[in-house]
Amino acid sequence: MDKFKYMEEYEFEQLCYFQDKNTGLKAIVCVHNTVLGPALGGTRVWDYANEEEAAEDVLRLARGMTYKSALAGLALGGGKAVIIGDPAEIRKDPTRREAFWRTFGRYLQGLSGRYITAEDVGTSTQDMVYVNMETPHVVGLPGRSGDPSPFTALGVFKSIQACCRHVYGDSNVAGKTVAVQGAGNVGYYLCKLLYENGAKILVSDIITERVAKCVEEFKATPVAKDAIYGAFADIYAPCALGATINDDTIPQLKCKIVCGGANNQLRNPLIHGLALQERRICYAPDYLANAGGVINVSYERAEGGYNEEASRRDIDRIYNRMREVLRISEETGRLAFQTADKIAEGRIEAMRNVRGILVPGGGK
Repeated sequence: MDKFKYMEEYEFEQLCYFQDKNTGLKAIVCVHNTVLGPALGGTRVWDYANEEEAAEDVLRLARGMTYKSALAGLALGGGKAVIIGDPAEIRKDPTRREAFWRTFGRYLQGLSGRYITAEDVGTSTQDMVYVNMETPHVVGLPGRSGDPSPFTALGVFKSIQACCRHVYGDSNVAGKTVAVQGAGNVGYYLCKLLYENGAKILVSDIITERVAKCVEEFKATPVAKDAIYGAFADIYAPCALGATINDDTIPQLKCKIVCGGANNQLRNPLIHGLALQERRICYAPDYLANAGGVINVSYERAEGGYNEEASRRDIDRIYNRMREVLRISEETGRLAFQTADKIAEGRIEAMRNVRGILVPGGGK
């Protein structure tokens, strides 16, 4: 990948590499856009095959965060951090774990608040506590908003309801079968909400203990990880890593709706978004569906401190935003993600003009 060319094409601001020999830290932080405010996005730990794969992932994720915050109406830009490594290995030694995350926190402090981090795949609230020892530019902390996963799941659930209303004329999920791919933090809480509202759940995950927990608590039916795409279900909910909607999986899908918590679900947005549309499968733009977590952690920065009730009210609005995107998409023939992109880009451009107004003593 020609990174400068890619960054120029999609208007990225910054890509930073950090390493620490003593702790084994290998991190990449990307700031995509700060027009609306400081870039916020979680830190993901994954055992990437190589540096190039990690860089490509952080670039795509950071850009998605810009659109997510813009569409959610937040005064935040988009960024992301990825760390190359095995999360289980990092957690194994408590002393190394603290040193690892505090070192990462020191590097983030050097960005002077342009990037704010939080939990993501492979990280926990305790990891963020260590980061917070070195920098204030972290959210999702215990005693404040905490783990964003339940709130991400809530936004996905509201999106599933909106899709059901669009496709079936009724937002009720009772009696619907939902194939949940990935039973980690977000997937688990989504299964809980679906179960409590009468849905039937099929679940798969590369970690068998997670599947077993959903089977025991939510009467879910376990499905082999490669069989989940072709399972007979009304809704496919990808809640693991991205790009599970691709050339290989789309022909297998038997669902009417794709709506989940994973980022960058379409391997190639234009090609695979069109393929879903041609098969009359309703696709919920992922960065709209999974915005509940970032909405919740944003309330840590609100005047007066974190307010869960206000956060939940804001997350509830995802339902109407999703309905509007699906309505416009249907009326115009434009793909759902293109409709969402246009709304997000319109807000960014409008605020770019506002940012050009000089505010004495403050402002960007």
